Amino acid sequence: MSRSRLAPGVEVVDVPGRGLAVRTADGEFLSIRTRDTDGDTLLSALTGADSDLPEDRPDALPEDRLEGRPGEELHRLVAAFEKAGYLAAEPRSPQWPAERRDIRLLGTPVLTRPLAAHLAALGAEPRTAPAVTAPAATAPDGATTRIEDLLDGNPAAVVWCLDGPVPDGLWDAADRLPDHGVAWLRCHREGWQAYVEPLAALPGDVTSAHVRARRLAATPAHRELTAYWNGPRTSGEPVRLTVPAAALLAALLADDLSRWATGTPDTAGFPARRRLRHVDLRTSCVTEHPVLPVPAAAPIPRKDG
Repeated sequence: MSRSRLAPGVEVVDVPGRGLAVRTADGEFLSIRTRDTDGDTLLSALTGADSDLPEDRPDALPEDRLEGRPGEELHRLVAAFEKAGYLAAEPRSPQWPAERRDIRLLGTPVLTRPLAAHLAALGAEPRTAPAVTAPAATAPDGATTRIEDLLDGNPAAVVWCLDGPVPDGLWDAADRLPDHGVAWLRCHREGWQAYVEPLAALPGDVTSAHVRARRLAATPAHRELTAYWNGPRTSGEPVRLTVPAAALLAALLADDLSRWATGTPDTAGFPARRRLRHVDLRTSCVTEHPVLPVPAAAPIPRKDG
């Protein structure tokens, strides 16, 4: 057996009077039945310090044949950790692929600056574009933002961060980015609430238009919410993003992008491409809500006459 090491978040503790116990990545404690195996020997094996474990696996041996073979019992315990997923299959974090390093950041600098720092530390190459907070002039084809401008420079992903509600039509063109092979991620703030929307990487993924439609369908105040989005809005003292709040939003965005770029699976909660995150900026509480694409509605048939 090759050298083994506990997976990140998994720890082993020595409980007085009860022996060893494992704390899982989910915070659950499980007792370890070591039988005749010395606890220190098992801990050495689980930290990767013991490279002299037997090469043959005892899985197919009956238990009565394990007696007198201390190495087999140790091997059985380590194999049980491996089967339960408590050993690290790959000690190093996945590297950010070169073809997905070019990340274009749009929007409010208070959010794009910490996000750029997170992405650069993870191995990406973020580039920040000038802030855009309102739709451009309507083009002849009816679009309010040019998809060509978003695709300029062939980015692997586009992230758009707004320190305020999303003006109607601002993200319409960006919703078409997955159709061009470009990942699309966004966040915005509405008062003391911020929303980190699902990452769209493939045609048919959840877009900003889908999120708006789902939110309107889920609230009885859909007329009020529509009026709030479209403005004008009267407010008192403005809400300002604090450094910790901006760092939290940037970290959530960077984590979603890193998992997409490296193919790291989601380990808990809803998949990133089907998850809307709601962040209470007063308490830094993050809640997740499942969200699905909205099927295209069939046109209403015309009546004769």
